[in-house]
Amino acid sequence: MTQKPETIDAYIASFPPDTAEVLNRMRALIHARAPEATERMAYGIPTFYLNGNLVHFAGYARHTGLYPGASGIAHFAAELAPYKHAKGSVQFPLGEPLPAALIGRIVEFRLAEQRALAPKAPPKRKTPRHG
Repeated sequence: MTQKPETIDAYIASFPPDTAEVLNRMRALIHARAPEATERMAYGIPTFYLNGNLVHFAGYARHTGLYPGASGIAHFAAELAPYKHAKGSVQFPLGEPLPAALIGRIVEFRLAEQRALAPKAPPKRKTPRHG
């Protein structure tokens, strides 16, 4: 039984160089669009987090996966039509160019959703005046 990587760097380093290069590019694309998100491992795969899971990404033998959740897939369904996808995930085949602009738009869409979940500051109480 192999041990699961505890960091994103270790996760990416566990892949062959060509796949690791694509995963590093995906990570950089996500980070560029969501610099305030934090990185962590969740469900055994790299995750960007902001008020909850923003997006996950992962590497496989023949593709990389992006997991923006059901809303991210549904919103971009027409643009994702050329790719194998499911309710909350999309596969980008290795050996084909990574659709950077599309990934960026998906991340921005999810970022708007997650920012809306930010806790609202309570309204300031007016202090009564004396005198």
